[in-house]
Amino acid sequence: MMRRGAALAAALMSASLVLTACGGDGGDTGDKAAKTRSVKAENGTIEVPVAPRRIVTIGNTSLPFIDLGGKPVGVTEVSDSDIDVLPEEQKSVYKAAEIVGSSGGEVDLEKLAGLKPDLILVQFHSNDWDKVGKRLETIAPTVFWGLDTEWKAFADAIAAAGNVTNALSRQKAEFKEKVAKIQKTYRKIIDDTSFVDVSRGDSSDPGTFYIADIGCSEIARDDVGLDLPEAAEGKDPLAYEALPFEQIGELSKYDVITYPVNAEGQPTEPFVPVVKTNTWKALPAVSSGRALGVFCPGNNSYGPVLRYLDSLDRALATLPAKK
Repeated sequence: MMRRGAALAAALMSASLVLTACGGDGGDTGDKAAKTRSVKAENGTIEVPVAPRRIVTIGNTSLPFIDLGGKPVGVTEVSDSDIDVLPEEQKSVYKAAEIVGSSGGEVDLEKLAGLKPDLILVQFHSNDWDKVGKRLETIAPTVFWGLDTEWKAFADAIAAAGNVTNALSRQKAEFKEKVAKIQKTYRKIIDDTSFVDVSRGDSSDPGTFYIADIGCSEIARDDVGLDLPEAAEGKDPLAYEALPFEQIGELSKYDVITYPVNAEGQPTEPFVPVVKTNTWKALPAVSSGRALGVFCPGNNSYGPVLRYLDSLDRALATLPAKK
């Protein structure tokens, strides 16, 4: 899950994404300038090809770039759970790329250089950038984003640098359409209902769950308008706090509970222990059919977000009328 950035940071990032064609006076310099443009990123102003052909994606850039129709020649490893939820075509694109490292900071630089990339897209922790960033820049133009980059700004940046803006425009239009449809169809529910999104992850301690206020629930709250709890300004996300199963009963104060399911609509494996507890089964929302399983394949690019919105739409359609 990508943590939301501050409004100012997002605004600065959006402003930095403007691409400007480089000028030239003719000759070799002019020819080179006509084929490149400058991109502002966290590692400065980078000259990138207008139409890059051999792109390597490192860290969190791989799946968003593929989602936009990109076909990287090299990638770092992505978890099996993330690969499993990809559309088949995107799985094939990922598997066709050369693996250049297990993670952002563990890149095989010799192998990467052998791919002769004309552009490298990077998002990982700043510590990893300190470790390999300068060496990446000696191989090919390298564009680096930090982990706090807001997901929409991130999609804008990848599309612009990787020359896949046409796909982005289509995805943005579809996103706007789906959000508007949900808001129109479920306006009364959105206005009159309190929600809470709960989850567990693979790394959650046994016997614990958390209230999700980042990830897909952030989209449901900030874009769709669901009344969902969130951390106070300046505080860590609620999702960072592990809550014991003994506190499941406190969810009874919410009208509707959403929880994670897989593509088949079954509770995700980490969340199964929650739904097995008697406390969960006794919740008013659960016993009245107001506990909704929602599929979230990801939230760092438009494609998986669109699939999430479809799942949320279907889930809201099953809500029984309030008595």
